[in-house]
Amino acid sequence: MKIAEDSKVRSTCLSRQVGAVIIRDKQIIATGYNGAPAGAIHCTDIGYCIRKKKGYASGQGLELCRAGHAEANAIDQCARRGASCEGATLYVTTQPCVFCCIHIIQTGIKKVIFKGEYPTGLGLELLNESGVEYMKYEDALAEEQRLADEKHEKEMERVREFIEKNEV
Repeated sequence: MKIAEDSKVRSTCLSRQVGAVIIRDKQIIATGYNGAPAGAIHCTDIGYCIRKKKGYASGQGLELCRAGHAEANAIDQCARRGASCEGATLYVTTQPCVFCCIHIIQTGIKKVIFKGEYPTGLGLELLNESGVEYMKYEDALAEEQRLADEKHEKEMERVREFIEKNEV
């Protein structure tokens, strides 16, 4: 998630900075941030967000937005390089919108870990229906700690058994 956080600083969106990282087989296969498509003018260049200027609430008026979302941009990076997202995990600094969730499902990403919340529940509903595991980052950290503690306890049990067996 730290790498996703680092990626979001490259965002050219004036509304919300988002970063994403796709991991497969414990390797980073792509990063992304939200911003205008390659060669297009960025909101940071024009100095305003058209959605904000027109008074749209967060999550609304997305068809007016110049920026591709971080998740979609990371997926697009995989496509450009010919790297499959099948079975990958996506880390993203904000809960994915419904459009990004559709892309996540369609590309075979199997797990999404996100921070924050997005003002639409349909995306998570679609992930759930499609068998894509998702969890908030804080919950993922707690689960990771639980698994690490469990692994440590098993290893310590193995050490105790070794010591008992080899005592002279």
